Amino acid sequence: MIQIVKKSCCILFFLLIICCVPIHSKTQKLDEPCKRIVLYYHDILFNGTDLANATSVKIANDTQFGFHFGMMVVFDDPMTKDGNLNSPPVARAQGFYFYDKKDTFNAWFAYTLIFNSTEYKGTLNIMGADPLPEKTRDLSVVGGTGDFFMARGIATFRTEDVQGDYYFRLQMDIKLYECYKT
Repeated sequence: MIQIVKKSCCILFFLLIICCVPIHSKTQKLDEPCKRIVLYYHDILFNGTDLANATSVKIANDTQFGFHFGMMVVFDDPMTKDGNLNSPPVARAQGFYFYDKKDTFNAWFAYTLIFNSTEYKGTLNIMGADPLPEKTRDLSVVGGTGDFFMARGIATFRTEDVQGDYYFRLQMDIKLYECYKT
C-alpha cells in the first residue's frame, strides 16, 4: 500500500512539473528582438511664455549644486516616426524625469508610451537611468498592455537635437525581447 502511495506521489509530482514548464510554439533567439520600433521623443519645457507649445513643466526646481540636480519634470510629449516635431504623433510619452547627479548631467526616467493608432494600440512602460554624456543610453521596457501585453526589452536613447534648456529630441530605438499575442 505504501509503495502505491509513493508511486502515485511521484507521478503527481512529475505531472505538476510538466504542467508548470512553459511550452513555446516557436523558439526565439534572445539576441533577436520579437518587435522593434524606432520613434522620436520631442520635449518642450515650459519657459514661462510658451503655454500653447509646452509639453513639459518643472515641478521641482534645480538646486545650487549645478547640472540641474534636483529638478523634476512632468511631461506629456509627442512621439513621431521621424525627427520632425510637426509630423503627426503616433504615441504620447507621459511620465516624469529628474536630474539625480550633482557632478554631471544625469536623469532618471519613468514613463508610459501610449499608442492609439491604426498600427498599434496599448502602452509600453519604460524606466531607468539616462546618463546624458553617453552617446547612447539603454532604459528598461518593463511591461505593457494591448499590442504590447507584458512586453520586456530595451529602449536605446540617442540625443538628436538640443536647443538650450527648453527643447530636446531623442531617438528611441525600442527592441522588445519578450512579446505575447493577446
